[in-house]
Amino acid sequence: MIRSEEYRRKAAAPLRILAVAAVYYVAGGLGLLRQVTVQGAVVTPLWPPTGIALGCLLVLGLRVWPGIALGSLLVIATLSSSVTPSTAALVAGNTLAPVCACLILRRVGFRKELDRLRDGVLLVFLGALAGMVISATMGTAMLAIDDKLPKSGFWTVWLAWWAGDVMGVLVVTPLVLVVLLTARMPRVTDRWVEAGALLVVAVAGSLLATRSALSMLYLVFPILIWAALRFQLAGSAPCALLVSVLAVVAGTDRLGPFAGHGMVEVMVNLTVLNGAVALTSLLLAAVVAEKQNVRRRIEHACEELADVVDQLAPGRSAAVWPPRARDDRQGR
Repeated sequence: MIRSEEYRRKAAAPLRILAVAAVYYVAGGLGLLRQVTVQGAVVTPLWPPTGIALGCLLVLGLRVWPGIALGSLLVIATLSSSVTPSTAALVAGNTLAPVCACLILRRVGFRKELDRLRDGVLLVFLGALAGMVISATMGTAMLAIDDKLPKSGFWTVWLAWWAGDVMGVLVVTPLVLVVLLTARMPRVTDRWVEAGALLVVAVAGSLLATRSALSMLYLVFPILIWAALRFQLAGSAPCALLVSVLAVVAGTDRLGPFAGHGMVEVMVNLTVLNGAVALTSLLLAAVVAEKQNVRRRIEHACEELADVVDQLAPGRSAAVWPPRARDDRQGR
């Protein structure tokens, strides 16, 4: 029995690595569907693999880093027919960035449940803005060394590369954490009607905001607020991803508010929009979750106090702290 459990654990490790590599590769393929050219270099406004990588590292542990390296190698292999030292450097950058971000977040006490405002701020500034400097720097440097990038365009390409990686973390990592930590079978008591209404409004509102020539991008923010207030991260993270994907599609196709702008202007607008969307959904959901946790702790403390009162003076606690069922019946 003990040996069978050991075999299962040993077999589970390579399976996790292969699963991470597969998901990374699929996410990379999706990201490459909307690649753009900046100063002769191919970049993406939103690079989902960075979010996949950091989310998997936070939940599954640092042992899955070979899966990130393997997935990155497979993605790069689809763009280049040969493996060169530059390929190795790109794989190293794509692997080191999320690994270092994960180590930094662990060091400062980050909680992957994202149920505190502090955790949301740490993910934004340390996990995304600081951590993705590594991949952007190594990737852009390799392009410059291989003479695939003019010296005058180094910082422009670096900023576009960094922004794509940052957006991947801000938009995709919260969704990965929700899926890996809180995924469960739906229950009858779930708010199906409201969730369905939110889905319909999110799709319609995002399409209108990103494709209308009237520049109504601000329409997405009431939707994100609704999702965060009512469903916390489980609702706001998918909505943020939906808005970002539709915005990237409209931006690369020069539709709606992005029509008539150069690619650099489109990249700047997409970065600002996706950043605002990610921050709104992530931080607001974290604030709501934190307040709910505080309320639960207060209720638990009051229930414990009521038990103590019952032990000291039987029957007195009902007058001070009515049972929760009675409060619910009264519409509390």
